[in-house]
Amino acid sequence: MSKRIDFQTDPSKYRHWRVEYDGDVANLYMDVDENAGLFDGYKLKLNSYDLGVDIELADVVQRMRFEHPEVKVVVMQSGKDNVFCAGANIRMLGGAEHAHKVNFCKFTNETRNTFEAAEADSGQKYICAVKGACAGGGYELALACNHIMLTDDSTSSVALPEVPLLAVLPGTGGLTRVTDKRKVRRDRADVFCSIEEGVKGKRALDWRLVDEVIPNSKFDEAVVERAKEFAAASGKATGEGIELKPLDRTFGDDGSVTYSTVEVTLDRDARTATILIRGPEEDAPASMDEFHAQGAEAWMLRAARELDDALLHLRLNEMELGLLTFTTQGDPEKVAAHEKLMLDNAEHWLANEVLEYWKRVMKRIDMTSRSLVALVEHGSCFAGVLAEILWAVDRSYMMEDEFEGDNRPLAGITLTEANFGRYPMGNDLTRLQTRFLAEPEAVEKLKSHIGEKLEAEEADELGLVTYILDDIDWEDEVRIFAEERASFSPDAMTGMEANLRFAGPETMETRIFGRLTAWQNWIFQRPNAVGEAGALQRYGSGQRGEYNMQRV
Repeated sequence: MSKRIDFQTDPSKYRHWRVEYDGDVANLYMDVDENAGLFDGYKLKLNSYDLGVDIELADVVQRMRFEHPEVKVVVMQSGKDNVFCAGANIRMLGGAEHAHKVNFCKFTNETRNTFEAAEADSGQKYICAVKGACAGGGYELALACNHIMLTDDSTSSVALPEVPLLAVLPGTGGLTRVTDKRKVRRDRADVFCSIEEGVKGKRALDWRLVDEVIPNSKFDEAVVERAKEFAAASGKATGEGIELKPLDRTFGDDGSVTYSTVEVTLDRDARTATILIRGPEEDAPASMDEFHAQGAEAWMLRAARELDDALLHLRLNEMELGLLTFTTQGDPEKVAAHEKLMLDNAEHWLANEVLEYWKRVMKRIDMTSRSLVALVEHGSCFAGVLAEILWAVDRSYMMEDEFEGDNRPLAGITLTEANFGRYPMGNDLTRLQTRFLAEPEAVEKLKSHIGEKLEAEEADELGLVTYILDDIDWEDEVRIFAEERASFSPDAMTGMEANLRFAGPETMETRIFGRLTAWQNWIFQRPNAVGEAGALQRYGSGQRGEYNMQRV
């Protein structure tokens, strides 16, 4: 097995980013160490990045939310002269396995979506201060910010040169954000995405590619002024931050991963992984003061962090495991009580951050390109946020009636108010709304069952699970499903599942993940990009790529 990619880091380990805190403003500097690539074979020159750079950025963004709630404005800028960011490293893209490239694009998309939503979710506004060349993924970093400031000089420009230069597409939402977010006129967007040199100064402003263009001599002062202005206008709730301590995590020789609330076991022969989430053993904290005192050890936050890490680990390090099975064990009433403390105190900055984090974790499940199944077994605790998993997966199976020799409480599902709007999908609908797209009245009916433990027959009647099975059929039906899934083409499964999971309206987010990454996935396999004479392979050689000119 190749080197295991670890998504856990902390500021003491950063090689590519640094943060300077100044009251309610944080200055975030991208200063990539060109010799600290995730793999051998390339240098991260000109602030270009690989997955390792983005793992650090994701950690920065997360810590900004939990450890520094006083921050109202984040100024993203370059730590190097004459370049903002050259985008994803071309040598890395040219040499990486296809699966790594696709997962890299997906993770970078998720990271950008997180800081793009920081203003709406948490009241933290991101400014991008661009000095020097800002190209490809560098401009995509800027596009995900709330406000882009560009210095007006001979070397500073914004560009999306992937099509003319590399025969691929911007991989982290650039095309979609240019049209949907920046609302750049279509013909101008066509010009912009077809030229290598990018756009500078007044034209960048006129074309809506940036929000401000400022003379170089006044740029630094203007950035400070704008950050203070935005901070003064912010109504963000603040408080004392909590430390995101290292996860309690152990890797087994067999590939298993054990956390304090999550356990991942593997069956490599069957190409499956089981993710067991354990509900809280302790009662919910009596108040937000008590929850704050527990900090990262509080179950609602601890479970979210551990599940998030497990999902990322499986995505990047266990790519041949095609089926992920979600199970839970614990007291559903305690799960609901822990969640209720967050819901009752949603105006508290920390409660809000925990709920928003769970929203992101659930979206991570939605976007995971594996077959997903949930088993609602006796003794399970699919309540509130954990019940959301049942409608994120592709199928669910629930135990009906007593099983011989099993004295655990009968399987049940418990709805909470959070299931009706707190954790929306990328299509801006809840998972229940997406599930019952043709029957909105079914969702309304479910609201009358909030707080009840719904056992198999009633859960089935209400449409909350795919199948309910008794003691006689359970083992065989679940086994047959897993074997069937393992026999299908992984490519066909990825395509089928991604199509079926996102019913309903299309949003900028679904377009970025669905439409854009589907095309990028295909283009990354084409000889025009990655063949021996392809543009990614010839980049930097002085020779342009050779293309098969058929349009298909």
